[in-house]
Amino acid sequence: MRSELITRALGFAGLLPFYLFLAGLLWLVDYPRALSAQGFIIYSLAILCFLAGAVWGDARRLPPEQQTWRLLVSNGLVIFAVVSLLTAQLVLAAFLLMLGYLALLWYERRVDSHRDWYSAMRAQLTSGVVIAHMLYMGVHSAGA
Repeated sequence: MRSELITRALGFAGLLPFYLFLAGLLWLVDYPRALSAQGFIIYSLAILCFLAGAVWGDARRLPPEQQTWRLLVSNGLVIFAVVSLLTAQLVLAAFLLMLGYLALLWYERRVDSHRDWYSAMRAQLTSGVVIAHMLYMGVHSAGA
């Protein structure tokens, strides 16, 4: 139970930087605003890569014949996330990263047939991240 509580607390705390960067994008000007815009994308990249690492870790616990696809998905997700940042267009990067989160949730649900507190939490967190990305794209586009 303690690890579940810590996992939940860390998971939902991980949403805070998304929304703090959004607040900076809304209320700051000049360099601090630009820093918030870039910080959001960099943080998103970091979290998506962290989640890809979790897929890698899960794969390592499986029998060798079941590891291949998960390892490929994990690495492919990191490459996709980095390429999204290399577009050098923040709104496009936000959109692509958002797609990465949705694709990861879809994949996790396909390979993990049992639904428990963790899968429910992942869906809630992904919803929070997707909403943050949609707000980011709207605010950034309006203020650009």
